[in-house]
Amino acid sequence: MLVDSHCHLNMEAFADDVETVVSRAHAAGVERLVTICTRLDEYPQVSAIAERFEGVYCSVGIHPHEVAREEAVTADRLLELARHPKTVAIGETGLDYYYEHSPREAQQRSFRAHIDAARRSGLPLVIHSRQADEDMEAILREETGKGAFPAVLHCFSSGKQLAHAAIELGIYVSLSGIVTFSKAEELRDIITGLPAEYILVETDSPYLAPMPHRGKRNEPAFVVHTAARGAQLLGMEEGAFARQTSDNFYRLFSKVARA
Repeated sequence: MLVDSHCHLNMEAFADDVETVVSRAHAAGVERLVTICTRLDEYPQVSAIAERFEGVYCSVGIHPHEVAREEAVTADRLLELARHPKTVAIGETGLDYYYEHSPREAQQRSFRAHIDAARRSGLPLVIHSRQADEDMEAILREETGKGAFPAVLHCFSSGKQLAHAAIELGIYVSLSGIVTFSKAEELRDIITGLPAEYILVETDSPYLAPMPHRGKRNEPAFVVHTAARGAQLLGMEEGAFARQTSDNFYRLFSKVARA
């Protein structure tokens, strides 16, 4: 059994067949799915999907791309929404210096507010980090010094330094379909050096479909391909890798009922 720790079932790509997509995931052995919020104004839609399907949970948060639209977010507001019984994480949040759709300073303020909410609630923080390794590590170290909080670097595609710094701080690393891409050799080299006890798997669907579905719409059932590649990289049997990453998920996402 596997878990898709990060997908976006509310997006337009799934508008016509979300029920079939969820059914295919369960049929493929994907027992739990977390559909991720990227804006507070979409949270009602995201939480409604979690309410609708057994085995589907959700998060609440603001993606760094969207911070300019919802810059005034507070930890208190996030905590208020996180009381929902199927809301099991804070985020996604973080830093994206590749597109910079929002000012860096605003991204950092929003990120810290989400960290505060994760620390106070005990819910895991879902972190997006792209071309921001130095600032990301600095903020994570500074904020951890104020008090620990559970977290995962989702869809990991950053450098070796950030991966090892995160694990040093007790933060998990999540593998997406990127690890199956032909040009991702550097990323695969980083993953082989990480402890299995800190690895999760995800799709980030509808984006980043793994091989052999590259170029198509991604969906949670395809996490099996990412997991197969992850098992190979860590030198594990696929069943053992599935059990390990699922155990890791339940340890981190402690509000989720184990299947």
